[in-house]
Amino acid sequence: MARLIPASDTKNAPIVGAGDETLSLITFRLVELTAGETLTLVEPDHEVCLVPFSGTVHVEVDGQRFDDLGGRDDVFSGLADSVYVPANRRISLVAFSNCEIGVAGAKTEEDADATPFRVTPDEVEEVEVGSRETHSRRRIRHILGQRQNGRVQRLLVSELYADPGCWSGYPPHKHDTDDGVKETNHEELYHYRFNPETGFGGQSCYNEGEAPTTFTTRHGDTFCLDRGYHPTVTSPGHEGYIFTVLAGYTQRGLVQRFESRHAHLMAAIPGIQGMRDAFK
Repeated sequence: MARLIPASDTKNAPIVGAGDETLSLITFRLVELTAGETLTLVEPDHEVCLVPFSGTVHVEVDGQRFDDLGGRDDVFSGLADSVYVPANRRISLVAFSNCEIGVAGAKTEEDADATPFRVTPDEVEEVEVGSRETHSRRRIRHILGQRQNGRVQRLLVSELYADPGCWSGYPPHKHDTDDGVKETNHEELYHYRFNPETGFGGQSCYNEGEAPTTFTTRHGDTFCLDRGYHPTVTSPGHEGYIFTVLAGYTQRGLVQRFESRHAHLMAAIPGIQGMRDAFK
């Protein structure tokens, strides 16, 4: 069942860990380090993506170094600079400056031949969806997208930026059934930020024929979704950000099923097909 996890000051501990009550594939934590501080992580049976939200960190994975990772002031001030790490690898972090790092994981089989790699800002693929006129404009920046097929087992990671007062995840769609063609079964996690931080939003979720449940989302909240349609809206006067993590049960590529009663919106909102193609 979908649920919202309020923002907390639980430093470095999993926000969503293995064996979660909603998500069986996805894990997520925020790592906060002060300049000069170190931390060692091992994510058993989970491939992970390290995405600095702010600051700069040096990363070492089994002797392979990725220096000066990150560099953003916050998630609204530039493209991500990230590192992918296969399952069961020892990750050493040394903070060059005060930093905050999103660590997104997906349960996978261990692959001894898989290698860590960096996803630089110029390798992030951006797709623009919607328009201001339809109150649906957002930009999706794929960190682990289709460019990384063959190098990643299950994990998809992106950053979504919604214009003030605009909807995302819209028209309403779901991805909780596998038929191999029209829909795939993917778990999803959202972590929200707003600019300014006083912003808020609404996160709805519902199954076919059922009344929606809607949560109020605030800066730092996290949402876990295992099934159902799930449109999102951002308050006017605030830019919305969603750190998005997806993991598929039977395939990595995502195929969304849009709710049939809103089919007329598919042509009215620009960029829908481009969005779908980028996730497949």
